[in-house]
Amino acid sequence: MTDQRQQEHYPGFEGTVGKIMAASKSWWPPRPTPPEGAPNIVIVLADDLGFSDLSCYGSEIATPAIDELAATGVRYTNFHVTPLCSPTRAAMLTGLNSHHVGVGFVANADPGFPGYASELPHNQQTLAEMLKASGYATMAVGKWHLCKETDLSIAGDNHSWPLQRGFDQFYGFLEALTNFHHPHLMYEGNSPIDIAEYPEGYYLTDDLTDRACRMIREVKATDPDKPFFLYYAHGAVHAPLHAKAEDIARHRGNYEKGWDQLREERLARQIELGIVPPDTELPPRNFEPDEDVRAWDSYPEGERRVMARYMEVYAAMVESVDDSVARIRAELEAIGQLDNTIFVFTSDNGASREGRAQGTTSYFTYSNPGAMSSAEVGEEEMNALDAIGGPTTWPHYPRGWAMACNTPFRLYKITSYRGGHSVPFVFSWPARTASVGGELRHQYAHIIDLLPTLSEMVGVEVPTERRGLASEAPDGVSFAATLGDPDAPSERTEQYYECIGHRAYYRDGWGAAAFHEFMTPFSTDRWELFNLEEDLNERNDLAEAEPEKLAELVDAWERAAWRNRVYPLDEGTGLYRLLRPAEHDLLTRPLRIRPGTPTVERYRASRVIAGGNFTVTVDLHHQPGDQGVLVAHGGQASGYVLYIEDGALYFEVNSGGQPMVFDPMDLPGECGQIVLDVAAPGGRIWNITVSADGQTGITATDIPQIYGFIPWEGIDVGVDRRSPVSWQLHQRHGSFPYTGTIHQVTYKPGPPAPDTEEVRLAELREIGMGLE
Repeated sequence: MTDQRQQEHYPGFEGTVGKIMAASKSWWPPRPTPPEGAPNIVIVLADDLGFSDLSCYGSEIATPAIDELAATGVRYTNFHVTPLCSPTRAAMLTGLNSHHVGVGFVANADPGFPGYASELPHNQQTLAEMLKASGYATMAVGKWHLCKETDLSIAGDNHSWPLQRGFDQFYGFLEALTNFHHPHLMYEGNSPIDIAEYPEGYYLTDDLTDRACRMIREVKATDPDKPFFLYYAHGAVHAPLHAKAEDIARHRGNYEKGWDQLREERLARQIELGIVPPDTELPPRNFEPDEDVRAWDSYPEGERRVMARYMEVYAAMVESVDDSVARIRAELEAIGQLDNTIFVFTSDNGASREGRAQGTTSYFTYSNPGAMSSAEVGEEEMNALDAIGGPTTWPHYPRGWAMACNTPFRLYKITSYRGGHSVPFVFSWPARTASVGGELRHQYAHIIDLLPTLSEMVGVEVPTERRGLASEAPDGVSFAATLGDPDAPSERTEQYYECIGHRAYYRDGWGAAAFHEFMTPFSTDRWELFNLEEDLNERNDLAEAEPEKLAELVDAWERAAWRNRVYPLDEGTGLYRLLRPAEHDLLTRPLRIRPGTPTVERYRASRVIAGGNFTVTVDLHHQPGDQGVLVAHGGQASGYVLYIEDGALYFEVNSGGQPMVFDPMDLPGECGQIVLDVAAPGGRIWNITVSADGQTGITATDIPQIYGFIPWEGIDVGVDRRSPVSWQLHQRHGSFPYTGTIHQVTYKPGPPAPDTEEVRLAELREIGMGLE
């Protein structure tokens, strides 16, 4: 209503409408307007992908979508991240070094040191917050892994969850990893998704890609002119190595040649592609303590076949990542947005050595079941071989494959040599990079440089504050000039690296690196020196020939470490995982679960059994004929389940993928209480008794104790949701809801076992101080 009409209808209220409108507008900030012609931004981050795992970087694995991305953009051959996943994510989203921004290690524990807070600081804006304030729609799918474990549940503090760090939408998981066939806990926004059984043929990467495409479609259908930022953080190719059976089948027999031949073939292709100079040679097989790789031919034939299977699954996972890129590019092309989209593809660290020497079908135990490590592989073992990559296993490949995936570099994830932090990096913006499409860039760059680069190219200023708190300027510098000019100098002239005591420093073409052997004094570490302009894969140690240069770089690392809050270093005692904030104790209180409660989140659930001794009391009204799961904790990775079937009470333990089923107890009549009592006398074992209305019916001793941070799924009452503890039971009954009446289930933690790490905390602290 105009002021004139206002005066006609309401005499004496001259100008009131204007005053009211002016006042109301002052309550709200103006709606942000994106820069003219602002591009969309898509960042796809693979997990644990090696430098040579893409076909455009020398791999035999077909990655046509990423190759096409490179054909419309540029590939960097000297791009670096941190050697670990959470730190790289924190550095990418803030433009600050990982320790500087409080994420110097995986975002789980909070030992109380500034560089290891396991969450982003309150004063620092993320790339998502920066773009959102500039008018972008912001979406994230996949792995987050930037909040500490005490904040993982819906009752925790969610200030470091995606929606609170600038994303309008989030669909994915908050932790480091999950089951690809049966994800343990997915979130939509701030809400956990309550699902008992996934549909037949479900696969996480497909689900995440479906959601990413839907998000793009939703934004552009509603407002075609609104630019978006999509952050797609893959769970692949992190453990567990899971893939669809038909995808694995395409790679059958491709890796029986072994890792020694594979990295020779990949190096040859890298030379042909220009990724590395023509005179590049492979370094010797990794030889460092507990990281060494044996010759492929030194293993018996049966073991080689099993180890080849792991790589077949891995290759299928790499293809699934490429397929996700293909689908997103197709979506962009269909809506006419491909040319005006900045598309970045990279990895969070080098390939992982977590499968140790021979690989494993049980990631959390780091050991093979007996059948998988035998020299002879018979019919029974070959049947088990085909299960690797499916829902009944949690595999990881041997570190020999990680060595090949990181061709031509030394070592792997967590280490400070190039195998730990040199990754593929593809940058495409067809509207700007089409003229240089397919070219290589050899300039040095680091993940902290991505935010300043995007800021410059999009025309968005880097914020100087967050919620009234002053922010720190990015540690990164823009590499935008190098995108169009292969001869532009790199603005990144030096960079430090640190992960679990491994250390390195780069300056002007020179690099120094130290491999730290766990539980040894840092003073005994030997620094190596390399001229990286001539020796890109750190083969020739010049420490003795150039002591002054080495001293210069070691001193530079020391100064950077203090400036970026790297200290104290992790000496390998495990103190980082044991020192916890005060709120951690709240998670160890007794736990009472009513029927109908959604799955109790993994970390809270693990705390009530972590000490070893505990009791589980099931108060119920059981009548003859009732059956189903009473309580289930965990899944195929590890866990235990208490259930009633055909008039008998059963207790079953899944020990790293190996089922342990005990003689059942008959329940001929009604029952009001069932108690599971678990005793932990030490030695990493459990002794259990199960009683019904005071009568003991099941006993077992010397059961391998489940480690404190697993089972990887939480506790279910009256049903076994998602990945089942017992695969055979799942095949018979699915999630097997209990048909009787459960009143409540109560977990009561007991005293810790005498040899738990928590009991030995003072001892471990003393050891750590001695090694400092």
